[in-house]
Amino acid sequence: MSQFLRDWLTVVWFGIAAVLLASILLGVAAAIRPTRPNAQKYIAYESGVDPVGIGWSQSQIRYYVFALLFVIFDVEAVFIFPWAASVERYGTFGLVVMLVFIVLLLDGLVYAWKRGLLRWV
Repeated sequence: MSQFLRDWLTVVWFGIAAVLLASILLGVAAAIRPTRPNAQKYIAYESGVDPVGIGWSQSQIRYYVFALLFVIFDVEAVFIFPWAASVERYGTFGLVVMLVFIVLLLDGLVYAWKRGLLRWV
């Protein structure tokens, strides 16, 4: 067996061990936990206040889009910091590639801005 396959076999063994350990721990927890079903336990929890209404409400999609835009630009920062730390090593090609990356992200930001997705209403 080659060294490459031996290394991957180690990864597979650790994956199997992790899944097995998680299964055992969840099984033991399910076996020893107390179960006392009660109608009060199935009521939606609202910070200690008695629930009002049915407990379901529709939220607007713009909040999810706003969060998604935040994640996208947060990931942008994750890519820019390592590049900025070693910009000399990448030279002109690295600078051009990063500028293209930033321009594409700014294009997405302008698109979201024009569509009104950044207004917090």
